[in-house]
Formats: sequence, structure tokens, C-alpha cells
Amino acid sequence: MKKLIALTAGAAFALSATTALAADKLTLQLKWVTQAQFGGYYVAKDKGFYEEADLDVEIKPGGPDIAPPQVIAGGGADVVVEWMPAALAAREKGVALVNIAQPFKRSGMMLTCRKDTGIEKPEDFKGKTLGVWFSGNEFPFLSWMSKLGMSTEGGEDGVTVLKQGFNVDPLIQKQADCVSTMTYNEYWQVIDAGFSPDDLVVFNYTDQGVATLEDGLYTLEENLADPEMVDKLARFVAASMKGWEYARENPEEAADIVLENDASGAQTEKHQRRMMEEINKLTEGSDGTLDVSAAETTVESLLSGGEAPVITEAPEGAWTDVVTKKAMSMSE
Repeated sequence: MKKLIALTAGAAFALSATTALAADKLTLQLKWVTQAQFGGYYVAKDKGFYEEADLDVEIKPGGPDIAPPQVIAGGGADVVVEWMPAALAAREKGVALVNIAQPFKRSGMMLTCRKDTGIEKPEDFKGKTLGVWFSGNEFPFLSWMSKLGMSTEGGEDGVTVLKQGFNVDPLIQKQADCVSTMTYNEYWQVIDAGFSPDDLVVFNYTDQGVATLEDGLYTLEENLADPEMVDKLARFVAASMKGWEYARENPEEAADIVLENDASGAQTEKHQRRMMEEINKLTEGSDGTLDVSAAETTVESLLSGGEAPVITEAPEGAWTDVVTKKAMSMSE
């Protein structure tokens, strides 16, 4: 009897080990450091949604020196979180990225200006210094300036571009009249620095008609030729959207999960909870399906870059609904 029990236990252990090994590995490269901007993915992992989908997901934080298109091109990820302008620019340069899902329905990009500079409307940018993020984040700004007919080389009729770090110091220290901010992050850094909303003039990219799609999920075109990979990606998208839904319903818990995954220890509870609330406004109403009209608007904006457009021709095959359709069927 003891021998039978031992054999049974051994068989159960072997079965358990086999089951554990059966989970499909998938690596997600984030666009930036661990923060509530990516809360849905951390929630999906923490609450076991990926495990339920038979996935073993590794979430790799990004940073100022990490370009998601380069990471996936080098084999370091299966899926990346990227803004469409940077993804399309990379695609035109030979990295065949394809948007497979769009959790963010709205843009959080803004230009935040000190009111004491006299700026009240976009035409007042002439002769001013504007802080701009680069590493792919400059594309929407360049398209906007092209739309306004303003040179980014300075001068009385143009603007001087200050390469902005991922902070708002240039605005606080009066090195720039305006700086790039996100609704869920840097804008609140300005407020926390002692400014009130009345001290500021904010230009939301959506309101200006130059918003582009942010934080989409992208994979390489070659992956979509593999049915098994498409199935794995669909399970990943379905579980991720479940994570985003949970984050909207439980923002404080979602923020706490993000903090638990912050290996740097740099994030604070106050900031992450506030960020989670703002991020939820951008993902609200999304089931992961890409709004093709929004993608086409993004393309039109990028093509209107004057002498230096972000992309030179409308892309073909840059997005697909194959994965989201399969993911939605799994969620039904």
C-alpha cells in the first residue's frame, strides 16, 4: 500500500511538473519603467489571468535607453508596448511591427505651458522654447508643428526645441516656456512642484486634432504567419484586457500591484494611485480592438510632416484584427 501511495504521489508530481512546463512562455517589453501606465499587464499576471490562459508571461520594464522596436527585432520580446508613430517609423525602416491590439482608446499627450509666458493659443508658440521628448515620442509634436507651419529650428516665426528629459524641470526652472506632459504623469509633477492649474495653459493633443495612438500592442509580422503563435497572442490579449478591466474596477489594488512589481522602489503610492485613475480614463470602453479610423488619422498626421515627415508613405499591413477577433471569441 505504501508503495502504491508513493507511486501515485510520484505520478501526481510528474503530472504537475508536466502541466507547469506546458504553459507557453511569452515576453512583453514595456515602453517605459514599471508604473500604472502598464497596470493591466501587472494585474493580469498577479491575479493569475495569464496562468489561466496557459501562459507564462515575463514583463520587462523599459527605460530611457530601451527602444521596444529594437528589443523585439533582436529577439528580446514577443510583444511590445509602443506608440503608433514610433511603430510605423520603425516599420518603414525595416522592423515589420504590426499592431495586434489597442488597449488605449485615447491619447494622454499634452503640452503644458506657464501662463506667465503669455501663451494662450498655439499661434503664441512662435519664438518660444518648447520641451520635447525624443526616442520616438517627438513624432506627434513634429507633425503638430508642421500643421501649424512653424519651423522647429528656432527664430521669431519658429520654435526652439529643447530635448526634454523625462521630467518637468525645464518648466520649473524657466528653461522652457512649455514642456511635454502626459495626463497621468508629468502634468501632476508640475502640480506637485507648487503650480496650480490656474498657473498653467494646457494643450491636449486630442483637442488640437493631432493625437496619435499610444500604448498599442505590437508583434513582428512573421509571428502572425504561425497559427500557434497567433493563438498564444490571442490568449495574451484576452487575459491582458481582463487585467485592464480589473484595474478599472479596482484602481487602488491595481496601483498596489504595480508598486509590488517596482524593483527600483522609486514609485510612490500617491503617484501610482493617481496615475492609475488617469490611465483608466484612457482605456475605458476598450476591448482591445483597434479603431481603424483612429489609425488612419495617425497615419495622416505623420505624413503631414512637411519637409521631414515621420513616414514617407501610407503603410500596408501595419495592423490586423486577427488576434483581437480570436481573443474576443475566447472571452465569450
